[in-house]
Amino acid sequence: MTQVGLMEIEIHIPAAQSLKQKRTVTKSLRDRTTQKFNISMAEVAFHDKWQRAMLAIAIVSADRNHIENQFAQVLNFIEAEIVGSAIIIGSELTFL
Repeated sequence: MTQVGLMEIEIHIPAAQSLKQKRTVTKSLRDRTTQKFNISMAEVAFHDKWQRAMLAIAIVSADRNHIENQFAQVLNFIEAEIVGSAIIIGSELTFL
């Protein structure tokens, strides 16, 4: 049976002083992450906040364990990529 995993990641970007600076960080992160992994990723909340972003990531697979392992790799990658520019405030994984 097909499984769909959705992870929401909230990040804080302390150095951002404008929406343009925030989007530079989020767009770069989204581009690098989607290039490395076969996922869908979008900014879904806090569009008008300079220093906050909510990113949603979707993965579809027949195997729930594969989705969980993939999300663990994605989260580790994001943590490594944002060192010095942003902080992960929280993340939540949901299966649809």
